[in-house]
Amino acid sequence: MTVLLCAALIFGLGGCSRAGKTVGKDVKKEDVTDFYYTVDSSTNPPSFRRYRFYVEDGVRFFFHEKREGSHWPLTEQDRTVSETVELTDEQWDAFFDCISGGTVKKRGEHTESGSAGPWLYLYWKNDRSKNQEYSFASHEKQTAFEALCLELAGTREN
Repeated sequence: MTVLLCAALIFGLGGCSRAGKTVGKDVKKEDVTDFYYTVDSSTNPPSFRRYRFYVEDGVRFFFHEKREGSHWPLTEQDRTVSETVELTDEQWDAFFDCISGGTVKKRGEHTESGSAGPWLYLYWKNDRSKNQEYSFASHEKQTAFEALCLELAGTREN
């Protein structure tokens, strides 16, 4: 028994795997509490977009924000669009379908990448702040997610 416990601790069998957790399998829809999608680009002109799906007091919401300006980094004072809408069960299901199959792994530092993103983070019940960095299962899933966000944001974000 002691040998098995030691092996579990050494090889991570008792905790999260190095490969992360799969959304829909290891992370269930009812456990998702927060999802962030942020793009922050220093291009000329700079751009900033954030989409957030979250649950508060049992109610599901979608938040979207757009920032515009002639300087970088763009700050909250540069916000041109900001809106929160309550989601229907069908809209939450569509969101979860987009992220299902993706993986979450231990959050890492990416300061050297210089990337504008998207930066993706998923939070869920009982995670204990170990795994939040999210990756879509495929380019098609990411495209479907972005289309859903634009649909939910309507023409106000364009």
